[in-house]
Amino acid sequence: MELIRGVHNLRPAHLGCVATIGNYDGVHLGHRAVLEQVHNLARPLGLPVTVVTFEPSPQEYFAAEGAPARLSRLPEKLAELAGAGVDRVLCLRFDRALARLSATEFVERLLIRGLGVRELVVGDDFRFGRGREGDFDLLAQIGHQAGFGVHRTRTLTVDGERVSSSRIRSCLANGDLPQARRLLGRPYSLCGRVVHGEKLGRELGFPTANLPVRRRVSPLRGIFVVQAQLSHGAAHAGVASLGTRPTVNGRETLLEVHLLEPAGNLYGRRMRVFFLKHLRDEQRFESVELMRQQIALDVQAARDYFSQPGWAE
Repeated sequence: MELIRGVHNLRPAHLGCVATIGNYDGVHLGHRAVLEQVHNLARPLGLPVTVVTFEPSPQEYFAAEGAPARLSRLPEKLAELAGAGVDRVLCLRFDRALARLSATEFVERLLIRGLGVRELVVGDDFRFGRGREGDFDLLAQIGHQAGFGVHRTRTLTVDGERVSSSRIRSCLANGDLPQARRLLGRPYSLCGRVVHGEKLGRELGFPTANLPVRRRVSPLRGIFVVQAQLSHGAAHAGVASLGTRPTVNGRETLLEVHLLEPAGNLYGRRMRVFFLKHLRDEQRFESVELMRQQIALDVQAARDYFSQPGWAE
């Protein structure tokens, strides 16, 4: 998959595609249904499937600290899009200049001159351009004049409700990992590179692999049964803490993963952590010894989970 960072990196070779536009946060089942629609339009034309997305998201740009928690960082999003068969991603930096483009300027500069879009798939509620002045009807009108088709996305529902990133965030915030998994089509996960920590887990008898959570806000907090996938390596059962470690007065959000079986030196290695079951909320203990005792119970709970037949279903 080709990543194009910014309009200035578009070349004549990029003209001609079937595209969709959106944040694609989490690349959930609803997103995959849209991508399937784009694929179905692109195949007969022999054109590449292209996703136009933004970094940061428009919500992050306008709302700053008030923006919703991200489900996926850009590298995670790109990996999922590649896995969904996307050929190209145009990642636009959402800044003042982009925010000030009128709706017609956005279409002319990005979709027509930049990408040479032949077919475009967006939702009924898609808004774009300065002050969110552009909508589906305007896109369809411009597309008719410019010679490209505009198609509505197919809405995917689960349990009678639309699959959306906000719905998944709500599931994660409530610790409902099974429902989040149903909406994503896979267990929720975080990725990162293992860094050195304060070695407190080792002192307590439960060494951890520490991964910084590079998000303004994490959609998930607490103690979890997890499976850790090492880059170019096997998957390992584990238990993880995702939070600020209030017992030791931590400030930054950190993901700490204790593997149930040793896996050698992990420093510097990339790890993808799949969250399988919520065990409990993060809490402050009166002493480090009480925390150690609870960690031992958490580890046993994780072992019990993985000892069940069919745990991976």
